[in-house]
Amino acid sequence: MTELASVSFPTVRDNARGLPQSPRGARGEAPITRLTFEDGRPGWLVTGYSTARAVLADPRFGAQGERHHPPVPRAPTLGESPAAPTGMFNRQENMHEKPEEQHYRKLLLGQLTDDRMQRLTEWIEKSAEELLDAMERHGAPADLLEHFALPLPSLVICELLGVPAADRAEFQRASAVWSGLGETTEAVLGAFASLNAHLHRLVPRKRAHPGDDLLSGLIAADDALTDEELASIAFLLLAAGHETVAHQLALGVLTLLENPGQLAALRADPSLIDGAVEELLRHLSVVHHGPTRAALEDVEIDGRLVRAGEIVMVSLAAANHDPEHFAAPAALDIARDATGHLAFGHGAHRCLGRQLARIELRVALGALLRRFPCLRAPVPLRQLPLRHDAPVRGVRRAPVTW
Repeated sequence: MTELASVSFPTVRDNARGLPQSPRGARGEAPITRLTFEDGRPGWLVTGYSTARAVLADPRFGAQGERHHPPVPRAPTLGESPAAPTGMFNRQENMHEKPEEQHYRKLLLGQLTDDRMQRLTEWIEKSAEELLDAMERHGAPADLLEHFALPLPSLVICELLGVPAADRAEFQRASAVWSGLGETTEAVLGAFASLNAHLHRLVPRKRAHPGDDLLSGLIAADDALTDEELASIAFLLLAAGHETVAHQLALGVLTLLENPGQLAALRADPSLIDGAVEELLRHLSVVHHGPTRAALEDVEIDGRLVRAGEIVMVSLAAANHDPEHFAAPAALDIARDATGHLAFGHGAHRCLGRQLARIELRVALGALLRRFPCLRAPVPLRQLPLRHDAPVRGVRRAPVTW
Protein backbone atom coordinates (compact mmCIF):
# COMPACT_ATOMS: atom_id res chain seq x y z
CA MET A 1 0.00 0.00 0.00
CA THR A 2 1.39 3.37 -1.05
CA GLU A 3 1.36 5.98 1.71
CA LEU A 4 -0.54 9.13 0.76
CA ALA A 5 0.40 12.68 1.62
CA SER A 6 -1.97 14.18 4.18
CA VAL A 7 -4.43 16.95 3.34
CA SER A 8 -5.86 19.48 5.78
CA PHE A 9 -9.52 19.41 6.69
CA PRO A 10 -11.34 21.85 4.37
CA THR A 11 -13.36 24.47 6.22
CA VAL A 12 -13.88 27.07 3.49
CA ARG A 13 -15.62 26.70 0.15
CA ASP A 14 -14.60 29.16 -2.52
CA ASN A 15 -18.25 29.97 -3.34
CA ALA A 16 -21.72 29.01 -2.16
CA ARG A 17 -22.03 26.14 -4.63
CA GLY A 18 -18.45 24.97 -5.01
CA LEU A 19 -16.61 22.22 -3.22
CA PRO A 20 -13.84 22.86 -0.72
CA GLN A 21 -10.50 22.84 -2.45
CA SER A 22 -9.04 19.96 -0.41
CA PRO A 23 -11.71 17.34 -1.17
CA ARG A 24 -11.69 18.28 -4.83
CA GLY A 25 -7.95 17.87 -5.02
CA ALA A 26 -7.85 14.76 -2.88
CA ARG A 27 -10.50 13.03 -4.95
CA GLY A 28 -8.31 13.49 -7.99
CA GLU A 29 -5.66 11.34 -6.28
CA ALA A 30 -7.74 8.69 -4.50
CA PRO A 31 -11.25 8.18 -3.10
CA ILE A 32 -9.73 7.95 0.41
CA THR A 33 -6.69 9.89 1.51
CA ARG A 34 -4.85 10.88 4.66
CA LEU A 35 -6.35 13.82 6.54
CA THR A 36 -5.02 16.07 9.29
CA PHE A 37 -7.73 17.52 11.50
CA GLU A 38 -7.44 21.12 12.68
CA ASP A 39 -6.17 20.00 16.09
CA GLY A 40 -3.36 18.06 14.38
CA ARG A 41 -4.82 14.59 14.88
CA PRO A 42 -4.37 12.33 11.82
CA GLY A 43 -7.28 10.59 10.18
CA TRP A 44 -8.78 9.82 6.79
CA LEU A 45 -10.88 11.75 4.28
CA VAL A 46 -13.30 9.92 1.97
CA THR A 47 -14.32 11.76 -1.19
CA GLY A 48 -15.34 9.01 -3.64
CA TYR A 49 -19.01 8.10 -3.94
CA SER A 50 -18.63 4.32 -3.81
CA THR A 51 -16.12 4.53 -0.97
CA ALA A 52 -18.42 6.83 0.99
CA ARG A 53 -21.31 4.40 0.68
CA ALA A 54 -19.06 1.53 1.72
CA VAL A 55 -17.82 3.30 4.86
CA LEU A 56 -21.27 4.56 5.89
CA ALA A 57 -22.76 1.08 5.53
CA ASP A 58 -19.91 -0.82 7.18
CA PRO A 59 -20.64 -1.89 10.79
CA ARG A 60 -16.90 -1.97 11.44
CA PHE A 61 -17.05 1.84 11.56
CA GLY A 62 -18.72 3.31 14.63
CA ALA A 63 -20.30 6.74 14.90
CA GLN A 64 -18.78 7.65 18.26
CA GLY A 65 -15.95 9.32 16.37
CA GLU A 66 -17.97 12.47 15.83
CA ARG A 67 -19.04 12.68 19.45
CA HIS A 68 -15.52 12.40 20.83
CA HIS A 69 -13.58 13.96 17.99
CA PRO A 70 -15.68 16.42 15.95
CA PRO A 71 -14.55 17.37 12.43
CA VAL A 72 -13.67 20.85 13.60
CA PRO A 73 -13.45 22.33 17.12
CA ARG A 74 -16.99 22.79 18.41
CA ALA A 75 -18.21 26.37 18.26
CA PRO A 76 -19.36 27.69 21.64
CA THR A 77 -22.49 29.05 19.97
CA LEU A 78 -23.84 25.56 19.38
CA GLY A 79 -24.39 24.82 23.02
CA GLU A 80 -24.83 21.27 24.25
CA SER A 81 -28.12 19.42 23.94
CA PRO A 82 -28.56 16.58 26.43
CA ALA A 83 -28.37 12.84 25.91
CA ALA A 84 -30.04 12.33 22.55
CA PRO A 85 -27.90 12.41 19.40
CA THR A 86 -28.15 15.31 16.98
CA GLY A 87 -28.76 15.97 13.31
CA MET A 88 -31.34 15.27 10.60
CA PHE A 89 -29.49 15.25 7.30
CA ASN A 90 -26.59 13.14 8.44
CA ARG A 91 -25.88 13.52 12.13
CA GLN A 92 -28.21 10.83 13.51
CA GLU A 93 -25.57 8.18 13.09
CA ASN A 94 -24.74 8.33 16.81
CA MET A 95 -28.02 6.59 17.57
CA HIS A 96 -26.74 3.08 17.03
CA GLU A 97 -23.87 3.15 19.47
CA LYS A 98 -25.81 2.34 22.63
CA PRO A 99 -29.00 0.31 23.18
CA GLU A 100 -30.90 3.36 24.45
CA GLU A 101 -30.00 5.27 21.31
CA GLN A 102 -31.33 2.44 19.15
CA HIS A 103 -34.48 2.73 21.23
CA TYR A 104 -34.73 6.50 20.57
CA ARG A 105 -34.42 5.91 16.85
CA LYS A 106 -37.09 3.21 16.87
CA LEU A 107 -39.45 5.45 18.84
CA LEU A 108 -38.97 8.35 16.43
CA LEU A 109 -39.54 6.14 13.41
CA GLY A 110 -42.78 5.01 15.01
CA GLN A 111 -43.96 8.62 15.15
CA LEU A 112 -42.94 9.69 11.63
CA THR A 113 -45.82 7.76 10.05
CA ASP A 114 -47.30 8.21 6.58
CA ASP A 115 -50.49 9.51 8.16
CA ARG A 116 -48.60 12.16 10.15
CA MET A 117 -46.63 13.14 7.03
CA GLN A 118 -49.86 13.56 5.05
CA ARG A 119 -51.37 15.79 7.72
CA LEU A 120 -48.15 17.78 7.95
CA THR A 121 -48.06 18.20 4.16
CA GLU A 122 -51.45 19.92 4.20
CA TRP A 123 -50.37 22.09 7.12
CA ILE A 124 -47.06 23.01 5.42
CA GLU A 125 -48.90 24.04 2.26
CA LYS A 126 -51.11 26.42 4.26
CA SER A 127 -48.18 27.79 6.29
CA ALA A 128 -46.06 28.39 3.18
CA GLU A 129 -48.83 30.44 1.60
CA GLU A 130 -49.25 32.52 4.77
CA LEU A 131 -45.52 33.27 4.91
CA LEU A 132 -45.51 34.25 1.24
CA ASP A 133 -48.50 36.53 1.89
CA ALA A 134 -46.46 38.26 4.58
CA MET A 135 -43.38 38.50 2.35
CA GLU A 136 -45.46 40.03 -0.43
CA ARG A 137 -46.88 42.58 2.01
CA HIS A 138 -43.33 43.41 3.12
CA GLY A 139 -42.48 44.16 -0.47
CA ALA A 140 -39.42 43.72 -2.62
CA PRO A 141 -36.58 43.38 -2.08
CA ALA A 142 -36.87 40.89 0.75
CA ASP A 143 -34.49 38.51 2.47
CA LEU A 144 -35.75 35.06 1.53
CA LEU A 145 -33.85 33.55 4.44
CA GLU A 146 -35.48 35.82 7.01
CA HIS A 147 -39.00 35.89 5.60
CA PHE A 148 -39.46 32.35 4.28
CA ALA A 149 -36.61 29.83 4.43
CA LEU A 150 -35.94 30.09 8.19
CA PRO A 151 -39.50 30.53 9.52
CA LEU A 152 -41.13 27.71 7.53
CA PRO A 153 -39.14 24.77 8.98
CA SER A 154 -39.33 26.38 12.41
CA LEU A 155 -43.12 26.43 12.15
CA VAL A 156 -43.06 22.81 11.03
CA ILE A 157 -41.08 21.84 14.13
CA CYS A 158 -43.52 23.78 16.30
CA GLU A 159 -46.43 21.87 14.77
CA LEU A 160 -44.63 18.54 14.99
CA LEU A 161 -43.81 19.02 18.69
CA GLY A 162 -47.09 20.66 19.60
CA VAL A 163 -45.62 24.00 20.73
CA PRO A 164 -48.55 26.12 21.99
CA ALA A 165 -49.68 28.95 19.70
CA ALA A 166 -48.85 31.56 22.35
CA ASP A 167 -45.21 30.44 22.40
CA ARG A 168 -44.59 30.10 18.68
CA ALA A 169 -43.56 33.67 17.91
CA GLU A 170 -40.77 33.63 20.50
CA PHE A 171 -39.84 30.06 19.57
CA GLN A 172 -39.50 31.14 15.94
CA ARG A 173 -37.49 34.23 16.82
CA ALA A 174 -35.05 32.25 18.92
CA SER A 175 -34.70 29.42 16.39
CA ALA A 176 -34.03 31.92 13.58
CA VAL A 177 -31.28 33.62 15.58
CA TRP A 178 -29.77 30.28 16.58
CA SER A 179 -29.91 28.85 13.06
CA GLY A 180 -28.68 31.72 10.94
CA LEU A 181 -29.69 35.27 11.83
CA GLY A 182 -27.62 35.70 14.98
CA GLU A 183 -24.87 38.25 14.45
CA THR A 184 -23.02 37.77 17.73
CA THR A 185 -22.04 34.85 19.93
CA GLU A 186 -24.05 36.38 22.76
CA ALA A 187 -27.19 36.52 20.62
CA VAL A 188 -26.85 32.91 19.50
CA LEU A 189 -26.16 31.66 23.03
CA GLY A 190 -29.16 33.60 24.28
CA ALA A 191 -31.34 32.04 21.59
CA PHE A 192 -30.07 28.59 22.50
CA ALA A 193 -30.92 29.17 26.16
CA SER A 194 -34.40 30.38 25.22
CA LEU A 195 -35.09 27.32 23.05
CA ASN A 196 -33.78 24.98 25.72
CA ALA A 197 -36.06 26.59 28.31
CA HIS A 198 -39.06 26.37 25.97
CA LEU A 199 -38.54 22.66 25.40
CA HIS A 200 -38.02 21.87 29.07
CA ARG A 201 -41.32 23.64 29.85
CA LEU A 202 -43.08 21.89 26.99
CA VAL A 203 -42.42 18.30 28.08
CA PRO A 204 -44.30 18.38 31.42
CA ARG A 205 -47.17 20.18 29.68
CA LYS A 206 -47.44 17.28 27.25
CA ARG A 207 -47.44 14.79 30.11
CA ALA A 208 -50.29 16.65 31.75
CA HIS A 209 -52.21 17.49 28.58
CA PRO A 210 -51.27 15.19 25.69
CA GLY A 211 -52.26 16.08 22.16
CA ASP A 212 -51.92 14.79 18.63
CA ASP A 213 -48.22 15.63 18.35
CA LEU A 214 -44.92 13.79 18.29
CA LEU A 215 -43.93 14.51 21.90
CA SER A 216 -47.26 13.24 23.18
CA GLY A 217 -46.84 10.19 20.98
CA LEU A 218 -43.40 9.48 22.42
CA ILE A 219 -44.74 9.77 25.98
CA ALA A 220 -47.56 7.34 25.17
CA ALA A 221 -45.17 4.91 23.48
CA ASP A 222 -42.70 4.80 26.39
CA ASP A 223 -43.67 6.28 29.72
CA ALA A 224 -40.21 5.46 31.06
CA LEU A 225 -38.65 8.29 29.05
CA THR A 226 -37.50 11.04 31.39
CA ASP A 227 -38.28 14.72 30.89
CA GLU A 228 -34.61 15.27 30.11
CA GLU A 229 -34.61 12.59 27.43
CA LEU A 230 -37.77 13.97 25.85
CA ALA A 231 -36.44 17.53 25.86
CA SER A 232 -33.24 16.25 24.32
CA ILE A 233 -35.10 14.42 21.55
CA ALA A 234 -37.14 17.55 20.90
CA PHE A 235 -33.96 19.59 20.61
CA LEU A 236 -32.59 16.96 18.23
CA LEU A 237 -35.57 17.47 15.95
CA LEU A 238 -35.17 21.24 16.07
CA ALA A 239 -31.42 21.19 15.45
CA ALA A 240 -31.82 18.62 12.69
CA GLY A 241 -34.89 19.86 10.93
CA HIS A 242 -34.49 23.62 10.96
CA GLU A 243 -31.05 24.84 9.93
CA THR A 244 -30.47 22.20 7.27
CA VAL A 245 -33.84 22.64 5.54
CA ALA A 246 -33.68 26.44 5.78
CA HIS A 247 -30.28 26.79 4.14
CA GLN A 248 -30.99 24.06 1.58
CA LEU A 249 -34.14 25.96 0.57
CA ALA A 250 -32.52 29.40 0.41
CA LEU A 251 -29.48 28.15 -1.50
CA GLY A 252 -31.68 26.05 -3.75
CA VAL A 253 -33.78 29.02 -4.80
CA LEU A 254 -30.72 31.21 -5.43
CA THR A 255 -29.10 28.41 -7.42
CA LEU A 256 -32.17 28.02 -9.63
CA LEU A 257 -32.25 31.77 -10.22
CA GLU A 258 -28.65 31.55 -11.45
CA ASN A 259 -29.61 28.72 -13.82
CA PRO A 260 -32.42 30.30 -15.88
CA GLY A 261 -32.69 27.36 -18.26
CA GLN A 262 -33.31 24.94 -15.39
CA LEU A 263 -35.73 27.38 -13.75
CA ALA A 264 -37.66 27.80 -17.00
CA ALA A 265 -37.91 24.03 -17.41
CA LEU A 266 -39.31 23.68 -13.89
CA ARG A 267 -41.81 26.50 -14.42
CA ALA A 268 -42.93 24.93 -17.70
CA ASP A 269 -43.37 21.49 -16.14
CA PRO A 270 -44.11 21.56 -12.40
CA SER A 271 -44.08 17.75 -12.37
CA LEU A 272 -40.28 18.05 -12.39
CA ILE A 273 -40.35 19.35 -8.80
CA ASP A 274 -39.42 16.03 -7.18
CA GLY A 275 -36.41 15.61 -9.44
CA ALA A 276 -35.44 19.24 -8.93
CA VAL A 277 -35.42 18.78 -5.15
CA GLU A 278 -33.24 15.68 -5.41
CA GLU A 279 -30.81 17.35 -7.81
CA LEU A 280 -30.54 20.44 -5.60
CA LEU A 281 -29.85 18.21 -2.59
CA ARG A 282 -27.06 16.50 -4.54
CA HIS A 283 -25.73 19.65 -6.16
CA LEU A 284 -25.57 21.77 -3.00
CA SER A 285 -24.81 19.16 -0.31
CA VAL A 286 -25.26 21.70 2.48
CA VAL A 287 -23.92 19.42 5.24
CA HIS A 288 -20.33 20.60 5.28
CA HIS A 289 -18.65 18.81 8.21
CA GLY A 290 -18.89 15.05 8.25
CA PRO A 291 -20.22 12.56 8.96
CA THR A 292 -17.28 10.98 10.75
CA ARG A 293 -16.68 7.40 11.75
CA ALA A 294 -14.19 5.64 14.02
CA ALA A 295 -12.76 2.29 12.92
CA LEU A 296 -13.73 -0.34 15.48
CA GLU A 297 -11.05 -2.67 14.11
CA ASP A 298 -8.44 -2.62 11.35
CA VAL A 299 -10.30 -2.18 8.05
CA GLU A 300 -8.95 -2.13 4.51
CA ILE A 301 -10.78 0.35 2.28
CA ASP A 302 -9.79 0.77 -1.37
CA GLY A 303 -6.31 -0.55 -0.66
CA ARG A 304 -5.78 1.68 2.39
CA LEU A 305 -5.45 0.20 5.87
CA VAL A 306 -7.49 2.16 8.41
CA ARG A 307 -6.28 1.20 11.88
CA ALA A 308 -8.63 0.56 14.78
CA GLY A 309 -9.47 3.85 16.48
CA GLU A 310 -8.61 6.06 13.50
CA ILE A 311 -11.20 8.66 12.49
CA VAL A 312 -12.64 8.68 8.98
CA MET A 313 -14.44 11.74 7.66
CA VAL A 314 -16.81 11.34 4.72
CA SER A 315 -17.22 14.43 2.53
CA LEU A 316 -20.81 14.14 1.33
CA ALA A 317 -20.27 17.13 -0.95
CA ALA A 318 -17.30 15.54 -2.69
CA ALA A 319 -19.07 12.17 -2.98
CA ASN A 320 -22.13 13.83 -4.49
CA HIS A 321 -19.83 15.46 -7.08
CA ASP A 322 -17.92 12.32 -7.97
CA PRO A 323 -17.71 12.25 -11.81
CA GLU A 324 -17.44 8.47 -11.73
CA HIS A 325 -21.02 8.32 -10.46
CA PHE A 326 -22.66 11.57 -11.62
CA ALA A 327 -21.93 12.77 -15.14
CA ALA A 328 -20.91 16.45 -15.30
CA PRO A 329 -21.43 16.74 -11.53
CA ALA A 330 -20.77 20.49 -11.36
CA ALA A 331 -23.76 21.17 -13.62
CA LEU A 332 -27.25 21.58 -12.22
CA ASP A 333 -29.55 19.28 -14.18
CA ILE A 334 -33.04 18.84 -12.73
CA ALA A 335 -33.79 16.18 -15.35
CA ARG A 336 -30.98 13.88 -14.19
CA ASP A 337 -31.68 10.88 -11.98
CA ALA A 338 -30.10 12.12 -8.74
CA THR A 339 -31.67 9.45 -6.58
CA GLY A 340 -28.96 7.70 -4.63
CA HIS A 341 -27.24 10.94 -3.67
CA LEU A 342 -25.80 11.04 -0.19
CA ALA A 343 -27.23 14.33 1.10
CA PHE A 344 -29.15 12.35 3.75
CA GLY A 345 -26.27 9.98 4.46
CA HIS A 346 -26.45 6.26 3.77
CA GLY A 347 -26.87 2.95 5.51
CA ALA A 348 -28.43 2.21 8.88
CA HIS A 349 -27.93 5.80 10.04
CA ARG A 350 -29.48 7.58 7.08
CA CYS A 351 -31.44 10.64 8.11
CA LEU A 352 -34.67 9.80 9.91
CA GLY A 353 -36.32 13.02 8.76
CA ARG A 354 -35.58 12.73 5.07
CA GLN A 355 -39.24 12.27 4.12
CA LEU A 356 -40.30 15.38 6.03
CA ALA A 357 -37.38 17.40 4.65
CA ARG A 358 -38.34 16.46 1.09
CA ILE A 359 -41.95 17.46 1.73
CA GLU A 360 -40.92 20.86 3.07
CA LEU A 361 -38.56 21.54 0.18
CA ARG A 362 -41.03 20.40 -2.47
CA VAL A 363 -43.94 22.40 -1.05
CA ALA A 364 -41.88 25.53 -0.34
CA LEU A 365 -40.15 25.66 -3.71
CA GLY A 366 -43.36 25.03 -5.63
CA ALA A 367 -45.32 27.65 -3.69
CA LEU A 368 -42.58 30.27 -4.08
CA LEU A 369 -42.28 29.83 -7.85
CA ARG A 370 -46.06 29.94 -8.33
CA ARG A 371 -46.47 33.06 -6.21
CA PHE A 372 -43.61 35.03 -7.79
CA PRO A 373 -43.29 34.21 -11.51
CA CYS A 374 -40.79 37.06 -11.92
CA LEU A 375 -38.65 36.17 -8.92
CA ARG A 376 -35.02 37.17 -9.33
CA ALA A 377 -31.87 37.73 -7.25
CA PRO A 378 -30.57 41.33 -7.30
CA VAL A 379 -27.15 40.21 -6.01
CA PRO A 380 -25.15 37.40 -7.66
CA LEU A 381 -24.76 34.36 -5.43
CA ARG A 382 -20.97 34.62 -5.57
CA GLN A 383 -21.17 38.05 -3.91
CA LEU A 384 -23.25 36.99 -0.92
CA PRO A 385 -21.57 36.43 2.47
CA LEU A 386 -21.15 32.74 3.19
CA ARG A 387 -21.34 30.67 6.36
CA HIS A 388 -17.95 28.97 6.68
CA ASP A 389 -18.06 28.49 10.44
CA ALA A 390 -21.01 26.11 10.75
CA PRO A 391 -21.62 22.43 9.98
CA VAL A 392 -24.40 23.46 7.59
CA ARG A 393 -23.23 25.81 4.88
CA GLY A 394 -25.28 28.53 3.29
CA VAL A 395 -25.54 32.28 2.88
CA ARG A 396 -26.02 34.81 5.64
CA ARG A 397 -28.70 36.61 3.65
CA ALA A 398 -30.65 35.77 0.52
CA PRO A 399 -32.03 38.94 -1.12
CA VAL A 400 -34.73 38.44 -3.77
CA THR A 401 -37.06 40.72 -5.67
CA TRP A 402 -40.00 40.19 -8.01
